[in-house]
Amino acid sequence: MTIDQAIEILRKGLVIGAMISGPLLIGSLVVGLLVSIFQAVTQIHEMTITFIPKLVVVMFLFALLMPWFSAIFVQFTRDLFLSIPHLVK
Repeated sequence: MTIDQAIEILRKGLVIGAMISGPLLIGSLVVGLLVSIFQAVTQIHEMTITFIPKLVVVMFLFALLMPWFSAIFVQFTRDLFLSIPHLVK
């Protein structure tokens, strides 16, 4: 295995990590922004008001997108295992 091959595998892993975490982070960001606007308008500054909606949205998105996450991980793992003969020359 060369350095270039190792870097390519690492790059693919980081891209997949960003693809997996992206929708969850964006959902959390949108809900956090909406809750912050609500808190600014009503002047209620309770910590649980920000935490609970974010948690619910992230858990909902995680459950909704789990088949897609699994497909991405399975494809990456399959590609990695199939490339083993080419890596060990």
